[in-house]
Amino acid sequence: MAKLTVVPTPIGNLGDMTYRAVEALKEASYILAEDTRTTSILLKHYKIEKRLVSHHLHNEHRKVNQITELMKAGDNVALVSDAGTPGISDPGFMLIRECIRKGIEVECLPGATACIPALVLSSLPADRFYFEGFLPTKKGRQTRLNEIATAKHTSIIYESPLKLLKTLQNLCEACGEERQISVSRELTKIHEETIRGTIAEVIKHFIAKPPRGEIVIVVSGAN
Repeated sequence: MAKLTVVPTPIGNLGDMTYRAVEALKEASYILAEDTRTTSILLKHYKIEKRLVSHHLHNEHRKVNQITELMKAGDNVALVSDAGTPGISDPGFMLIRECIRKGIEVECLPGATACIPALVLSSLPADRFYFEGFLPTKKGRQTRLNEIATAKHTSIIYESPLKLLKTLQNLCEACGEERQISVSRELTKIHEETIRGTIAEVIKHFIAKPPRGEIVIVVSGAN
């Protein structure tokens, strides 16, 4: 029986691939990709020619059995997402759980994820923190915001640029405009930027300068 290797990929700068990650992709019989077009760019950069299989949130539940059968037949499979570590606000959890249930070996390589650089760059306390990921769009959103507002530890939120201002306004209402936050965008890329200050100050910045790229919000704990 072969194994599933979870391979983190760069969140922006292609130079952040590790040697182990490159070797794991070269050794795999199949590479499961969230978006085959995005992964093709990475493979071309490292001169890797492998069969790509589309594996994303909308088809993961249908393909789990098919993929585990490949591994039981002896094919090594590598799992990647568009950026960062699979399973962290990306597809992967369902497949990993099923592999473990069926006795298939799972190996997870260490590597890129956006939340840790954003936390370190925020200069907010990092001894205890909570990874929120993406907030619910409707049901349960206010409950999560209230939890962040009363938490004593630092909280980390992922957000898209189009929804950033709305989420910042929601945080302002829940936490108060003086709460300290940090917003990092385009991490590891040419236009990387981290804005720190009170929620009110950060809102003012992004009203004047609409954001682009993937966003990580880091919120200080309640005093």
